[in-house]
Amino acid sequence: ISAATDPNRRVRVELETSLIQKLSLKSCDLIGGAPFSPSSISSSPHKGSSKHSSSQILSYLTKLSGATSDPKISRRGGWRRPFFQFLAFFLLGFLLGMTPYGHMEDVNGADRFSFEIKPPNFEQRLENGKREEVSVDGVSFVAEAELGKKEMVKEDLDIVPRKLIIVVTPTYNRAMQAYYLNRVAQTLRLVEPPVLWIVVEGNAASFETSEILRKSGVMYRHLVCKRNMTSIKDRGVHQRNTALEHIELHKLDGIVYFADDDNIYSLELFQSLRTISRFGTWPVAMLAPSKNKAILEGPVCNGSQVIGWHTNEKSKRLRRFHVDMSGFAFNSTILWDPKRWRRPFPHPTRQLDTVKEGFQETTFIEQVVADESEMEGVPPFCSRILNWHLHLDARDVPYPQGWLIPNNLEALMTVN
Repeated sequence: ISAATDPNRRVRVELETSLIQKLSLKSCDLIGGAPFSPSSISSSPHKGSSKHSSSQILSYLTKLSGATSDPKISRRGGWRRPFFQFLAFFLLGFLLGMTPYGHMEDVNGADRFSFEIKPPNFEQRLENGKREEVSVDGVSFVAEAELGKKEMVKEDLDIVPRKLIIVVTPTYNRAMQAYYLNRVAQTLRLVEPPVLWIVVEGNAASFETSEILRKSGVMYRHLVCKRNMTSIKDRGVHQRNTALEHIELHKLDGIVYFADDDNIYSLELFQSLRTISRFGTWPVAMLAPSKNKAILEGPVCNGSQVIGWHTNEKSKRLRRFHVDMSGFAFNSTILWDPKRWRRPFPHPTRQLDTVKEGFQETTFIEQVVADESEMEGVPPFCSRILNWHLHLDARDVPYPQGWLIPNNLEALMTVN
């Protein structure tokens, strides 16, 4: 060794090179056999030979991890010992991980997403006493990733949210009020949601009405009209205007329908309301005030197009639109988004209390649509009667407050 080179460094490099070569040869010999397999264990007849081979492996690992026995060299190269330890165990783990221990079958790509439930077999006893194995029809599930995604997207696109139905009902305290409100509530409970029931009372909210609304099971809003009702002939005009102000203030989006509490309504009517785009109308059957005849009033349709009107009352033939208050419905956005519908009226859409009785409907409709071309007949051809106005209210009839009987009734017939 010449003086120009470091003798210690030369010795250390030669020792490391020889140890790496020996470890590589030993690892190749182990891989060539079947390490840790039952055959290799059973092939060794004596326990001493297995102990001798394991001690040789440990000695190689000890020498490799120690790198050298010279204390001066170990002090100078202290970082090499953990490095070679990491390298030795890394190589050992890599070689053991690459060694095949089992048998693996390739899975066909076409059957990768196929899951089949094999039909179970059971024994069936025949008439002659013999038994026969019968297989039950199996159920197969095929899951294709791309097809499944397309079907999910298609289902999401098919889901269309139902329109909100806003039912406006003016009411006041009278003998038949509880019966009327409960009847309307039972009908609205059967309508598919969303349904909002706006009930408007005059002057103050009564406890009886609040109890009925709370027990109705329908989403509701209980409003009060602050106008003085003593000198007003038709209190329902201002009560409906209170509901219209509420809808416009909160910008409720849906179909508005004026449903008086003394009318009778079918479920088909509320289902048809969701088909209305701007303004829908239909014929209404009414009982005349004289109670001796029925009146049909409403549009005459060709499909969904309104081509005329029908009414039996001669005094109302001067009206522009012959329809009952419960015979039409309209889109609520007309109230708070008039630019969308190109409505020419700058003032809010409200019912008028200055017109003659019976003309509130036509004057209100004239603010919503220009003519029949903007109307829709419901249902097509206007061929069905969907609600009835019977005028069966009993006026000036005394009834117990809150419909509660504080004292026992007098027994007109006793039980012997």
